[in-house]
This record gives sequence, structure tokens and C-alpha cells, in this order.
Amino acid sequence: MRPIKVLPDLLISQIAAGEVVERPASALKELIENSLDAGASRIDIKLEQGGTKLLSVQDDGAGISADELPLALARHATSKIGALEDLERVASLGFRGEALASMASVSRVSLASRTHTDSHASQIEAEGTAPGLVKPAALSAGTTVAVADLFFNTPARRKFLKSEATEYAHCAEVVRRMALSRPDVAFTLTHNGRVQLRYPAQSLDERIGAVLGDDFVAAAVAVDAQSGPLHLKGLAALPAYSKSGRDAQYVFVNGRFVRDKVVAHALREAYRDVLHHDRYPAYALFLSLPPEGVDVNVHPAKTEVRFRDSRGIHQFLFHAVERALSGGAAEARQAVHQAPIEHRAENAAYGSSRPQMFATQSAMQLQASEALAFYETLSRSADIPQAENEPAQDYPLGFALGQLHGVYVLAQNAQGLAIVDMHAAHERVVYEKLKCALDARNVPTQTLLIPVTVTADERDVAAIGDNADALSGIGFDIHPIAANTVAVRAVPALLKDADPLALTRDILREIREFGVSRLITERRNELLGTLACHGAVRANRKLSIPEMNALLREMEATERAGQCNHGRPTWFQLSMADFDKWFRRGE
Repeated sequence: MRPIKVLPDLLISQIAAGEVVERPASALKELIENSLDAGASRIDIKLEQGGTKLLSVQDDGAGISADELPLALARHATSKIGALEDLERVASLGFRGEALASMASVSRVSLASRTHTDSHASQIEAEGTAPGLVKPAALSAGTTVAVADLFFNTPARRKFLKSEATEYAHCAEVVRRMALSRPDVAFTLTHNGRVQLRYPAQSLDERIGAVLGDDFVAAAVAVDAQSGPLHLKGLAALPAYSKSGRDAQYVFVNGRFVRDKVVAHALREAYRDVLHHDRYPAYALFLSLPPEGVDVNVHPAKTEVRFRDSRGIHQFLFHAVERALSGGAAEARQAVHQAPIEHRAENAAYGSSRPQMFATQSAMQLQASEALAFYETLSRSADIPQAENEPAQDYPLGFALGQLHGVYVLAQNAQGLAIVDMHAAHERVVYEKLKCALDARNVPTQTLLIPVTVTADERDVAAIGDNADALSGIGFDIHPIAANTVAVRAVPALLKDADPLALTRDILREIREFGVSRLITERRNELLGTLACHGAVRANRKLSIPEMNALLREMEATERAGQCNHGRPTWFQLSMADFDKWFRRGE
């Protein structure tokens, strides 16, 4: 067994570098943070071979005086904190005093800087060992840090680096994140002598559009919520813009990009009711709170944080984003999202344009006397406005012109033509009514004229027998009549026109997988989504004009009616300008 001994400083620094400098992108992040902390208004980044051969960051910030340059490369030397109290309310991006020293221990580092009061610039270099002497240099005010031959003296670490293209992609993503966090700062990224990214100083909305694309901005709703010292702003894309991965999810806490479990869960919950489980939402959100309310000293990489009041943060984020996605009554009356003439491949999975929705939903009280089924709702069309000359602002979806192949409702509104997927739209309407009824513990049932019998596994039948009262609470009268058979005598009135056999089989499948108690509690919305799909009007069912108008009015009164329960859009808008362009009117 080896004797205990103190490790040499170089080895200590190289061990520390393993946490701080994982790859070129992590080194780049630290350097850009230093530039931003120095008050830079312009940051120029140059990479060679994905940053493995050379990584250079030049800024026009405050600079470092000549006598402080050796300290800048020393471990645990920083100007940003000086006591424990400072650590508990960190306002800067960097504060640990480890980054430059870690880079110097595993690469060849050159640091040149000049303050605004210095007569000339100074430079210092380090090559895996102690820093050299300070020398004069030619440089305007600001700082330039060049990191060359990363991991040249730790070949085992270098072998873990990926291809040049992969390392560059990680570096470019760091630049995009930093650019999003500070739209007032200009960024330029050059790789192998070619400019790849250029962001001038601009507004937040302009920067979000430049980084995430105009498609994202067009498909997003503004988020701006405040509760005491908490403030959340930014853009959240409507569900139909969803992605197959998390690559378009950006959250910043006090200007710092973070990946936090509390934040991620809150945002996932905000989208849960409107997004298919295989898809991921897109957003660029900026949370501000007092520095003492968040601990950023969790990990050397500083992307993990710990909130003092994690539950309060979770609830604030959840409700802020959920409200933004639902839309408000005042803005919804005038907001009709325009569908682009050409759909972009990026969003081919669910369509490239989403409508915003109209009204904040009040509780939909379901009275048994109204029968509650869709067709009976439609039959009460005598009191529903039909005329095209009704005030357009009162009926954003306008009035029906007819059906297209029994699938889409075509409606004329103030902007032009609204195209509605009648099944998807009605599915959302039924779903929201089921939710309100269940919340009010008032789910009216419809007794079947002839009970339906369904053969099932004996364990499923036993589970239904043990939980008949719970199923009754969601509108089902299902009882065992034999060891492997159940009888369905009643279903929720909203689903009276659904196929009871298919409906019951789906219920049995859900019970088999999750159990009744879990199905009615934590998986309640998924269950209601399944029921709503059964209760929605089917494609190829011909509707009369009054029935179509009844559906449009229901949509206008329903929260989140811009997308179905799976996140697909329920309608698109084509403007008169679109038609004029197609037919070349006015040319």
C-alpha cells in the first residue's frame, strides 16, 4: 500500500480540470462567461478543428491589469466573491476561480488584456505548468484568451473527444445559449476561418428568432408572469410545434442557462395536457429571482442549481406557462394565427402552423337534462348565430360554409378561411367537459338500452368488481356477471354515441396496465383523453351547417381548443392575402 502524500499542484489542477473542462465546449462556456462578467458588448470566438486545436475568445470588456495577470491563471483566484455571504448571493456567471487555471493545466493558454486606463496591453502564457512572465502585447482595450492543443498533456482525456464536427456542434450550441442569455451583446463564431454564426446586438424577441428561427417565433406565445420577486418572460411554442427531442428547450435563471429537474418537471406538466407523450415542447424562458433564492454552487460546471423554495418555483413556472398556452379571453378575440403558404419540413410531423386559442374556459356545468352528448348539443342550433353579418370579433372562427370529404369543416371568418379538423376539435371539447365534470364530481351517465357484455381476463374482471364505485365516479356502470365477463350498463353521457364495446376494451386495457386507483388519480388526464377520443365526432360523418356552427361556437368557448389532446392542431387559418397571392390578384 502506498503511503499518504500531498499531490503536486499540477496533478491537483488536472484533476480539477476534469470537472470544469470536459471538452472544448465547456472551456468555451467558461471563457464567454468571463467576458460577459467583464461587461463586454462584443465577443468574437474563433475555433480550429472543433476547438481542439485552438479556441480563442476576444472581448471588449473591462480588461485585466498587468499585475493581476498571473493571478488570473492561479487556482481559486477571483474578483467576484470574497466571503461566504457573497457565495450565497452570487450575481455573476463565474465565481469559483477555477476555469483558467484548469485550462492552463491541460492546454497551452495565452492571456492578453488591456484595461481602458492602461497605455498598452500585457500578455502571459502557461503550458501545463506554472505561468510564465508578463510581457507587453499589442491589443486594444479588452481581453483575448487563446486555448491551444486541449489535453495535449493528458492523452487519455484527449482520446475521449469526439470528431471535429461533433465538438464544433457542442461549441456552437454554447454560443447559441450565451447569445440567448444576453441579446444586448454581439456574438461572432468563426470555425476554421469561416464565419458560422453572427448575432448583432438586438432585442430579446429578435435574438430568440435569430437563434431558434422564425418558425418558432411564429408558433409561440409570449410568457410574461410575475409573482412577488419572481419574474418569468420569454416564448413558449404551442404544442403543434413540438419536437422529437429536447434540442429546442432553453431555460435561463438570472441569465444563466440551466438544466434543472424542478424546472423541467414544471414545464413538462404545463404541456402535459396538450402534448403527445412522444413529443417534446420548445421554449426559451428567462426566470429572474433574488440571487439568494438560488444556489448556483452545486457543480463546477454551474448548469445545475438548487432553489431555496423549489415547490414555489415549480408552481410559479407551471401556472405561468399553462396560462400562456391556454391564452386569455381579451387577446384571443383578436388573435388568429396565420398559416404559412408553404409548410416547412421541420414541423412535418404535426404541421407547421398553429392557431392560438380564443377564450379562457369557465367551468362547463353539465346538466343531466341536457343529455350532454355532442349531437344533442348540435341539435340546439336554433339559438346559435348563423348569419355572416354577425360581428366578426364575437366569433373568431366565423361561420361554416361546408365540409371537405367529411373530415374538415370550412368556415369563413374575418381573416379569410378557417379549416377545422372536426374530430380533433371535438375531441378537445369533449375532453375539457369531462375534466370539468369530474372536477365537480358530477359526471352524468347514459344508461344503455341494451347492456353490452365483454369477455375479459379473470384478473381484470376481479379488479372491476373491486372498484365498481370508483368507475361509477367517472360515469361507468360496469359489473362482473361471470368469472371472465363484465356487463356495461351505463357510460358517461358525453360518450353515449361511442362504441361501448371498443370503449370498454380500452378501459380494461388501461386498468390492466395501471390499476383503477392509479388510473383515476395520477393518470386521470390520459384516461379522459382516451374517453374523449371515443366520444368525438368521427371522420366521414356528415354534419349540417347548423351542426358545424355549433362545433365552432363550442371551440371558441373551450380552453386550449387550438390543439387536440395529442398536441396536433385542430384548425388552420388561410388569409385573404394568401388567396390573393395564389391567384396573383393585384399584379
